[in-house]
Amino acid sequence: MAANEDQEMELEALRSIYEGDVCFRELSPVSFQYRIGESGDPKAFLIEVSWPETYPQTAPVISMDAFFNNTISSAIKQSILDKLMVEVEANLGTAMTYTLFEYAKDNKEVFMENQPVNTVTSVSNSISIGTPDVPPSKKKEKKEQLSKTQKRKLADKTDNKGELPRGWNWVDVIK
Repeated sequence: MAANEDQEMELEALRSIYEGDVCFRELSPVSFQYRIGESGDPKAFLIEVSWPETYPQTAPVISMDAFFNNTISSAIKQSILDKLMVEVEANLGTAMTYTLFEYAKDNKEVFMENQPVNTVTSVSNSISIGTPDVPPSKKKEKKEQLSKTQKRKLADKTDNKGELPRGWNWVDVIK
């Protein structure tokens, strides 16, 4: 039961620390995601941390299987996970989710130094989860309001297709 109280306290702390942080997502009360790097950054990656029943006495489950990471090579993912596990070992028995996210943020460049950045990767990587960018709504162009008499005059000048007769705007040159 003590582990659950620790989890409750850590959950409260995480919610208050990351309130308003667009990189942080609470998937469930025991599962969290954090995006390291700006949206659209080809070296950005997502870490998912899940707490087992016995956390923090046992290690949390750290995953990089999110679709966001699909452009990162498996070797790089494994290297990041290995480095995070060293951090987990050092913090076993204490609330460490925040520590892991901050450690990943501080070491982002080192983690991703061998990740090749090519334009194809960055294009497909810029797909972000969240609210889509809504283009500003176009104002509907207001059509000129015509009175009934104006409409009648226009109809008299035009043929049944709404076209003016050929030569309506010709100038009489010969007088």
